Amino acid sequence: MGATTQHEGTSWGPDVLGEGWESLTIPLPPDDQGDGAVATLVRRTPRDGEEPTRRAVLYVHGYVDYFFQTHLGDALAAMGYAVYALDLRDHGRSIRDGRLPNYTTRLSVHAQELDRAARLVRDDGNDTLVVMGHSTGGLVTSLWADARRGRPGSGPDALVLNSPWLDLNRPWVDRVITTRVVDVLGRVAPRRRVGALGDAYGRWLSDPSGGGWEYDLTWKPHGGFGVRAGWLRSVRRAHAAVARGLDVEVPVLVCTSDATGPRDRVHDALDRTDSVLAVEHMWQRAPRLGRDVTVVRVPGGVHDLALSPEPARTVYLEAVRDWLERRLPG
Repeated sequence: MGATTQHEGTSWGPDVLGEGWESLTIPLPPDDQGDGAVATLVRRTPRDGEEPTRRAVLYVHGYVDYFFQTHLGDALAAMGYAVYALDLRDHGRSIRDGRLPNYTTRLSVHAQELDRAARLVRDDGNDTLVVMGHSTGGLVTSLWADARRGRPGSGPDALVLNSPWLDLNRPWVDRVITTRVVDVLGRVAPRRRVGALGDAYGRWLSDPSGGGWEYDLTWKPHGGFGVRAGWLRSVRRAHAAVARGLDVEVPVLVCTSDATGPRDRVHDALDRTDSVLAVEHMWQRAPRLGRDVTVVRVPGGVHDLALSPEPARTVYLEAVRDWLERRLPG
């Protein structure tokens, strides 16, 4: 991988994933980093023998992440869905020179690219839209779906969340102190680094003797790009909104691992626990997302459940399939 091959504007072009995948770059208005913001919509092209469909899944990645999970796309296509994925501004395919990667002071700004992506997916002939968000993508898409309440056709018809980031993975006292510090620092020095992403999970994920997954380490480096105060402040404000309670009006599926592992060191359970976020926080806050929330715990799942070792990966995908068949029949 490496060099981007997305096409600007309205034409689809070849994607870095290779044959069977296309991408489209979406120009965005100036934001808190100035000009040059873009998002990238990726789509899986139909394979010979696949039945036409008017249902689609739009996948949204997590923090220090981008879409590369082609096996997930194939599994969703086998469920009868057209498959799209969105690389948010300053993530993955959408990283641009002169802009800080994975940075914003307003998490809500991602509604711009979500709105445009949803419209493009529907304009592609799809009348049912399932949005699937992983980790930070689960937080972003939950807030977006909540904001689209009462506006039929502007948001998702269902929301599938894979290990959504609904609270800071710290002890209670640390969460309180961190929130107060970044609330001040995020205003006066938003670009100051205040931490870094632990690299144990990322190293396991890409290790041939561990997860064995191949992806672009310039877009998804093990240690991330540095956590900045303004970004973390916006995340904590989003967490507070979830804690107060959202009112997502469409059905929501929240899938998590069944156990939390240490996030700051290598350990023997990296291959069967969520070693990035605390699953207990997800279980506590999931009911506050909306009116109709189902929680599924996947035994032996890792943080990105779609990248779990077997049999956990299949358990997760079957849970998604079964839930979609029940909630969006036909």
